[in-house]
Amino acid sequence: MAPSTHEPRWLFGAHAVDSGGIDKAALRAGRANMQALQIFTAIPKYYGDKSSIRAERVERFRAALHAAGIAPAHVIVHAAYVLNTATADEAKWERASAGLTKELERSTTLGVGGVCFHPGAATAGDPAAATQRVARAMTRALEGVKGSTRLLVENTAGAGVTVGRTPEEVAAILAAIPPALRARAGYGLDTCHLFAAGHDITSSPDALTAVLDAFEAGCGEPPSFFHLNDSEGERGSNRDRHALIGRGKIGADPFRWLLADRRSEHVPLILETPQREPELDGDDLMPDPYDVEMMTLLHSLTPQD
Repeated sequence: MAPSTHEPRWLFGAHAVDSGGIDKAALRAGRANMQALQIFTAIPKYYGDKSSIRAERVERFRAALHAAGIAPAHVIVHAAYVLNTATADEAKWERASAGLTKELERSTTLGVGGVCFHPGAATAGDPAAATQRVARAMTRALEGVKGSTRLLVENTAGAGVTVGRTPEEVAAILAAIPPALRARAGYGLDTCHLFAAGHDITSSPDALTAVLDAFEAGCGEPPSFFHLNDSEGERGSNRDRHALIGRGKIGADPFRWLLADRRSEHVPLILETPQREPELDGDDLMPDPYDVEMMTLLHSLTPQD
C-alpha cells in the first residue's frame, strides 16, 4: 500500500510490537491502518551510546514504511528510558548525553520525524540547573548530528525530582537551545503524564484547553506529538502507569475533547497503551488486538464534520 497523497487530520499510531525487527513493527502498524508509528532503535534499558544501525536494517525499515503507507515524518523514535540528561553527576550526564546523540544519529539515518525522550531527574535538587543540563545535552546532539530529525522533550509524570512536569520546565529547556538549532527542537505531551502530574484535563473541555494553552504559550509552539494513554493512577499520583483508553482514571471523554482541539491535527498521535500479545513470533504480522480496538475507539472519538 503506497502512502496516500492526502494526509488525514489525525495521524493515529502506536508503539507497535517489534518482534522480528522494526520493519515488522511498521508492517503491523500498516495492517492496523495506522498513519503514525513509534519504535525503539535500540534496547531501551541500556544507554545505546555505542549502538549503530546497519544499512540493511535501514533499507528494510524504509521499505516496510512504504508498504504500510506510513510517512517517515510521522514516525517517532523513543529514546532509552535510562538516559538522565538532567543529572548533576557529570560522568552520568556524559553517558546520557552520548546516548541521546547516538539515538539522534540512528534516527536521522532512518529518516524519521523525531526522537522523543524523558528529560530525567534533578538529582542535585535544583530544577532550574537541571533544565539547563537537559538543554546542553540536546544542543550537543543537534550540533553533532546534522539533518531534519527533531529532538522532542516529553513531559513527565512528576515523580520524585524529575523535570519536565510543568509548562515552565519544558519551556526553560527549549529556551536554552541556541537560536540556530531551535527549529530542530520541540516537545510532546503524554496524557497519562499530564494527569499523573496533577494537570486538570478531565473536568471539562475548557480545563483541558487551558493546559494545552499553557504549554503552547510557554514553549512558543504547539506540541509536535501526543502520547494517548489513560492512567491507572489518580490525578496527581505521579504514577506513570498507562491504561487502555476508557479503562483508566482519565476516561474516554477527555480524548474526545483533545481530538476536537486544533493541536491534535497533523501530528503523530501515539498509543502507548497495554498490548494483549507483546511477545509475538517474529513472522507474525498481525497487529495487536488491543491496538486495533484502541484505533477503532479513537476514530469514533473524532469530530464528525
